[in-house]
Amino acid sequence: MSDVEIEVLDDPAGELARLLVEAVRAGQSVGLSGGSTPRRAYELAATQVPDWSSAELWLVDDRCVPADDERSNARLVRETILDRVERGPRAAHLIDGEVEPEEAAARYDAELDGARFDLTMMGVGPDGHTASLFPGGPELAERERRAVAAEAGMEPFVPRVTTTIPFLAETALMVFVITGTDKADAVRRAFAEEPSADVPASLVRGRRTVVLLDADAASGLHSPLQIPI
Repeated sequence: MSDVEIEVLDDPAGELARLLVEAVRAGQSVGLSGGSTPRRAYELAATQVPDWSSAELWLVDDRCVPADDERSNARLVRETILDRVERGPRAAHLIDGEVEPEEAAARYDAELDGARFDLTMMGVGPDGHTASLFPGGPELAERERRAVAAEAGMEPFVPRVTTTIPFLAETALMVFVITGTDKADAVRRAFAEEPSADVPASLVRGRRTVVLLDADAASGLHSPLQIPI
């Protein structure tokens, strides 16, 4: 647990929004993930800061689906941020989900050349996946590319494009936000046990890594030492 800072909060989304607001005001480069908790954080941040023109946004991963598909992270970013703010970011890098996964990954890999995220927002699935890095997947072994195609390890079973472990490791501040009792076992395995390819979230760390949990998600962390307040 020495490589992560864990906080148990009543409102993890609110704290995530605060960090996002700080990053936007500082003109930083931000990696965004999908999910219901990030959705609320993005909406809160867009309400608090109308001018995002100094920030640069990137997707951590996305499903290879049409841009208007409800499963699309690009759609999530458009609805929660781009369509709400008065001045949009200096750049918003979205993954093209309407071309073949390998082509989309190659394009995004090239786009990421020279980039580094100042802040990256991550989630964890019940199976321990993060971004679109799934248990035992070949993408876990990638060490050269910044983005690759990936096959989903859980529903919805659609192809995806994901940033890779070595690229994400260069993030200045990586923030995992996780809520709900259905994630408690994955939280324990990702942050309180030895790293394993069976739990991809245990392999993904930034230069600094913070984990924001609600009480339900933290319920599998039994030792008080594992939950510094």
